[in-house]
Amino acid sequence: MITAQGLKQLGYTPEVDFSLQNDGGDTYIKSWISSDVQPTDEAIEAAEAVWQAAYDAQAYARSRKAAYDLLNQFEMQFDDAANGTTTWIDAINAIKQEFPK
Repeated sequence: MITAQGLKQLGYTPEVDFSLQNDGGDTYIKSWISSDVQPTDEAIEAAEAVWQAAYDAQAYARSRKAAYDLLNQFEMQFDDAANGTTTWIDAINAIKQEFPK
């Protein structure tokens, strides 16, 4: 299947080098603008697989970031410094344990 991510992985820029279209079936290259030879469907699919593997490998990082964003970290750090607790460190370690690398 042709995907924008596959083409981007190959170094092409949407709307600069190509445009895609989907009329309810498979996505296809509507126009190839780049001066390079248009890559084959197989090359695009292989590049998509490389991109997907790298994306999947970072799932833990995206999950951690979402959990970190829910914490009021600066206030937790300030409170810990003021009263000698480890609330912030404990919260960070819990998130790391929940979403390991």
